[in-house]
Amino acid sequence: MSKTFRPWDVDQAWLLPPSVHDFVPAGHPAHLVREIVREELELGAILSTYEEPRGFPPFHPGMMTALLLYAYTQGIYSSRRIARACEALLAPSADVGGRHGAERVDVMAVTGLARPDFRTISEFRKRHLEALAGLFVQVLELCRQAGLVKLGHVALDGSKIKANASKHKAMSYGRMVRAEAELAAEVAGWLKAAEGQDSVEDAEHGPEYRGDEPPDWMRDRQRRLERIRTARAEMEAEAKVAADAKAATPKRYRGGRKPKHPPGQPKPQAQRNFTDPDSCIMVGKDGYIQAYNAQIAVDAEAQVIVAHRLARTPSDQTAVVPLVDAVKATTGARPKEVSADAGFCSEANLAALAERRIKTYVATGRAKDPAGGEAQRRGPLVAAMRDQLRRAGRRSRYRLRKQVVEPVFGQIKQARGFRQFLLRGREKVAHEWALICTAHNLAKLCRS
Repeated sequence: MSKTFRPWDVDQAWLLPPSVHDFVPAGHPAHLVREIVREELELGAILSTYEEPRGFPPFHPGMMTALLLYAYTQGIYSSRRIARACEALLAPSADVGGRHGAERVDVMAVTGLARPDFRTISEFRKRHLEALAGLFVQVLELCRQAGLVKLGHVALDGSKIKANASKHKAMSYGRMVRAEAELAAEVAGWLKAAEGQDSVEDAEHGPEYRGDEPPDWMRDRQRRLERIRTARAEMEAEAKVAADAKAATPKRYRGGRKPKHPPGQPKPQAQRNFTDPDSCIMVGKDGYIQAYNAQIAVDAEAQVIVAHRLARTPSDQTAVVPLVDAVKATTGARPKEVSADAGFCSEANLAALAERRIKTYVATGRAKDPAGGEAQRRGPLVAAMRDQLRRAGRRSRYRLRKQVVEPVFGQIKQARGFRQFLLRGREKVAHEWALICTAHNLAKLCRS
């Protein structure tokens, strides 16, 4: 006789509602990032801005921090796309992070099914941008404790990343001078013509208007004239500061042609962008782009970023000392070896690294390098470095550079799709770059 089936004899676990943390398996980066933010990171700089319980935000700042960091590790940067990822099951057709929206249960595991809208995410990032950038040092220390940073060999490199501005919104100083005169004459002519039409326009528009209000197309030109004058004044002020600094250290005149433009005045080809004045026209793989120069120092042990820097000029020669000193500031020690490409090579940089007792492997470049800086790559130290690399050949430690630092830019720009900054202004973009570097190290820490 068969035994009678009784439902209470069966395991009843399937009748219980699942936990949000069961959406992704144990050991998933979503769990790890959440636990690292909750247990390991000091968020006092963020939490201290909410003094009274009545002023607390509807979403916990710790959860918002974990959400931003995890989204950045997954290549999701836009506040709207992050918000859609939090609501993936409610909007399964949304395309988030290059994947179908219904697949973002990992993001919901981080937020605990909380659904902050894009304005909340954007305002939180804007309000705490500097504090979020400051988490780089804490995450780097966690990487050191995990054995991912040895400082045996550190490679330096820079990459041009597009600014949040169009290169077509830039104008050269020479063109500014011409355009300012043309626009000023045009606007003055319109205003003079408008003065003689008061009575006609009063009858046409009514007594509540003066009758001389400029139309929208005229106001656009007036605003453009104001922006040109402002940009021109800023460029002239910068050129004067540079000329004064150069005059403070006079050099003996050795003859040659006189300068084509007077000192203290910008060169005619110098450009300024109206959308993001701090960005600069640079040469990228796809031609000329409006960009910033994002520079990093990467440890060879696990490709962890140990220092970062943002420059508004395409040259890397001024980055060696700041990056190496930043490694000491963030880790408490200097690297034993440093490698870099020819863009970082100069007699002064090699002398600075020798003074810090760091073994150096820096490419010296060709006699006429298209990137410029030939004058700085002359001297006994550069000649000795050239001979050293030539003698070592394929056995040179310089070969480590390609497999250490270049893959990191590939992971950031290709794997996670970060190819353009979202913010504007050098200070904000520098904080944004720090946040990108923090997310990279956090992803390395989770994989370890």
